[in-house]
Amino acid sequence: MTREQLLPPDILTQLPGLGEAYNQENPLAVVKFFYPDFSWTWYGIEFDGKDLFYGLVDGFELEYGSFLLSELMKNRGQRGMEIERDFYFTPTPAHDLYWALKRKRAA
Repeated sequence: MTREQLLPPDILTQLPGLGEAYNQENPLAVVKFFYPDFSWTWYGIEFDGKDLFYGLVDGFELEYGSFLLSELMKNRGQRGMEIERDFYFTPTPAHDLYWALKRKRAA
């Protein structure tokens, strides 16, 4: 996918800048990225407007942290598939999402 497909204008306008959601009790995870052939998922909460996201990463561990869109775009999944945006993802309060994913891991 191209950068424009991953971050269309309607998504960009919803993403706060880096640090803008810091004082929010339960900020929104606005966008979800994934590789169709790999189990990791990235949820964007804040974006610097260029490349750097802060969000929730569901990988080996479930944790909050930073990630680069350019890095996701240049890498490939286990079978060579590109990063995609979940077109059906509804912005979700990040801490609610964290605990839902945590429960899913425990099941």
